[in-house]
Amino acid sequence: MEKTVEDPPTSAVLLDHCHFSQVIFNSVEKFYIPGGDVTCHYTFTQHFIPRRKDWIGIFRAFKCFQDKLEQELLKWRSQGQKLQVGWKTTREYYTFMWVNLPIDLNNESAKQQEVQFKAYYLPKDDEYYQFCYVDQDGVVRGASIPFQFRPENEEDILVVTTQEEVEEIEQHNKELCKENQDLKDSCVSLQKQNSDMQAELQKKQEELETLRSINKKLELKVKEQEDYWETELLQLKEQNQKMSSENKEMGIRVDQLQAQLSTQEKEMEKLVQGDQDKTEQLEHLKKENDHLFLSLTEQRKDQKKLEQTVEEMKQNETTAMKKQQELMDENFELSRRLSEKKIICNVLQREKERLEGENDLLQRENSRLLSYMGLDFNSLPYQVPTSDEGGAGQNPGLVYGNPYSGIQESSSPSPLSIEKCPICKADDICDHTLEQQQMQALCLNCPICGKTFPAREKQIFEDHVFCHSL
Repeated sequence: MEKTVEDPPTSAVLLDHCHFSQVIFNSVEKFYIPGGDVTCHYTFTQHFIPRRKDWIGIFRAFKCFQDKLEQELLKWRSQGQKLQVGWKTTREYYTFMWVNLPIDLNNESAKQQEVQFKAYYLPKDDEYYQFCYVDQDGVVRGASIPFQFRPENEEDILVVTTQEEVEEIEQHNKELCKENQDLKDSCVSLQKQNSDMQAELQKKQEELETLRSINKKLELKVKEQEDYWETELLQLKEQNQKMSSENKEMGIRVDQLQAQLSTQEKEMEKLVQGDQDKTEQLEHLKKENDHLFLSLTEQRKDQKKLEQTVEEMKQNETTAMKKQQELMDENFELSRRLSEKKIICNVLQREKERLEGENDLLQRENSRLLSYMGLDFNSLPYQVPTSDEGGAGQNPGLVYGNPYSGIQESSSPSPLSIEKCPICKADDICDHTLEQQQMQALCLNCPICGKTFPAREKQIFEDHVFCHSL
């Protein structure tokens, strides 16, 4: 028997529980010549699906005569029964080969498979053997007709028979052909029934899987419900224990009160049985008790009035706190606006100082240009300041005014002359106002014709002023 690293999966299942019609062996010879490799051809039926651990083994059959072999073969083909072989379980294999898994089972060519047994592992005797397809569960899914391993001899080549024997053989062949045709028809019918049964089995399996999934869901729901009930039961037990402990405490309290009541009744009996003075004193004490009860009632009324007064004071305090919070918020807002005003004032102050410095520079530049052009101050048109503030800001050394009067007037804006911003409608100085003032500060006005030039075109402005002197 072949020695391999990994033994095939086998089982002790008897042959009565096997299915021999799911794999069909084709082109099985009556005998194979020893010393050569043997190729085993087999076909998968429609509903059979091979698996990775399936294997094909060579099993020892019985040693008998040819007529008995044919009878057993006809019986196996007609009734669909197993051959009377010499092995009982799949553990009695002689050698085996693993099955090659097809890529696509839907292809007809993929259902036709073959496996090759090497000559070294084949039997060396002339006993009868057969191929068997065993799945990975150790169940036989198909078996071939028996065959032998023996050399070809002359008896297999030359047969001498008489005319009567030839006629008998022909007659027997006709009967066998007819019987073979009947068996084929029966096999087709059985295969159809097998296909129908396989489809029905597949449908039942799908239904079973559906029922299993539903059963699992129901089991999960039941388990969740049981957990919920157990939680509720634990809570009820805890509540019951709590109520029991409270009931015990109440019982102890009742016993104490009953004991006190009994003591008071005994004392009352002693007082009743006592002197009349005790009775008068008791009546006097009752009157004092009533008086104290009335006093207590009046005190409770006063206490309620005091509570109402305290509640009103709390409400007044809450209202005062809200007003205080509003005043604090308003104070904070005013402080924030004051800080913003201070920041803006500082920015404007720095801007004013910077523009005054630029104004001094421009005045010196004006004097330089006038001296450069050689103009007479009397020949320049006299410019009257447009406002008192503008005249105060000019250099007293310039008779005809500052040629950069546009810059000077726009460089020192007065807080009184600031109007509302046309964009954001703000009363104070905003970003739009500062941007507008900076644009005006960057302009140069001709002292002769009043033409305006951007500050970046200073050379063009000087050339223009020089042209007036030509």
